[in-house]
Amino acid sequence: MTMTDAAPTLNADEQKVSDLLDDLLEQFPPKNTSPAEFLGAQFDRGLAWVHFPEGSGGLGLTPKLQRMINERVQAAGGPNAMIRNPIGHGMCGPTVVAWGSDEQKARYLRPMFTGEEVWCQLFSEPGSGSDFAGLSATGVRDGEEWICNGQKVWTTLAHLSKWGLLIVRTDPQAVKHAGLTAFVVDMQDPTVEVRPLRQMTGEAEFNEVFFSDTRIHESEMLGKPGDGWRVSLTTLMNERVSIGGTIPSKGSGTIGALVKAWQEADASLKTPSRLDEVMSLWARAEVARLTNIRASQNRKMGDPGPEGSIGKMASADLNKEIYEKVMDLMGADALLYGSYEMIRPETAMGSDTPQKAFLRVRANSIEGGTSEVMRNILGERVLGLPGDVRVDREVPWSEIPRN
Repeated sequence: MTMTDAAPTLNADEQKVSDLLDDLLEQFPPKNTSPAEFLGAQFDRGLAWVHFPEGSGGLGLTPKLQRMINERVQAAGGPNAMIRNPIGHGMCGPTVVAWGSDEQKARYLRPMFTGEEVWCQLFSEPGSGSDFAGLSATGVRDGEEWICNGQKVWTTLAHLSKWGLLIVRTDPQAVKHAGLTAFVVDMQDPTVEVRPLRQMTGEAEFNEVFFSDTRIHESEMLGKPGDGWRVSLTTLMNERVSIGGTIPSKGSGTIGALVKAWQEADASLKTPSRLDEVMSLWARAEVARLTNIRASQNRKMGDPGPEGSIGKMASADLNKEIYEKVMDLMGADALLYGSYEMIRPETAMGSDTPQKAFLRVRANSIEGGTSEVMRNILGERVLGLPGDVRVDREVPWSEIPRN
């Protein structure tokens, strides 16, 4: 073997992770192990979220090692924790590890990673979408419990969830950002009602959720009373990384669907101008992928910072343009949608047809924060530009006019 063929030398952390992966795959062969058992063993070895603390599914190492773990597990045919529980894995897990008590971390993180307990986040309301801090769902202290009332909307996978990350207003006399508190709520409590919201795809992965005198013990609070805005920022920044920061292998993901559509397109549609458009989109997708690799290497535990908004904003527009071109290359076949039966899917990850994906990616510029909100975040918190005009910054929430 020549020097150029030699395997790269691993540093101490990489060797530690590699040894743990060898042990995991030897002791729990994916072909002969149930997904929940395999993922539980992965969690116990600190290979779930490698940058989390030891005992919480991690090893306290750099997050860039997670890519090495995911690639090894995928190559061996192992299960994908993100697909089983996307909201829990990508958003609620980092929030619990950043804000939860030791008891909450011990109770929630492992079954969250294995997918045995699905999670949802309960932020948006009919009257407060992009202005999330203006929410009106309430939490009132009653001894050691908080009584919560209100409505949430666009709650992904609420119909499958055991637990939800809930933000309510506990101090209406404080300014709107300061009077919020975060809780873990039991979604199967009889006072919690979940109703489906059918999308234009025909599916209902989204829901509206109603809380009617729902009692939550104070031990289920994340942080302290009034910390809800900061807790929600942790969740939202991780949501944006989860939506826009996925790092597929080169040429796969949404751009892979476009390449496949080009390969299968009728010869009459493969014009030089269309080829130029396809290659331009491929180049943009590769730039986004490489940018997300760099961002993931700088990610902090729990709260990745505002830079996660870059990938989210860029991918929202890019995904829509990619699937518009896929539809163009499919010609008249793009009009054949297939079954429009209303179903309640078991994951929010992926679509089974290009036509459904074309409709589903319309939501990318809304979910996790609109593209307009992303531009404000990047302008103010990354580029240091002057902030937007906010006339209600110092006004108590109870005095702000509302529709």
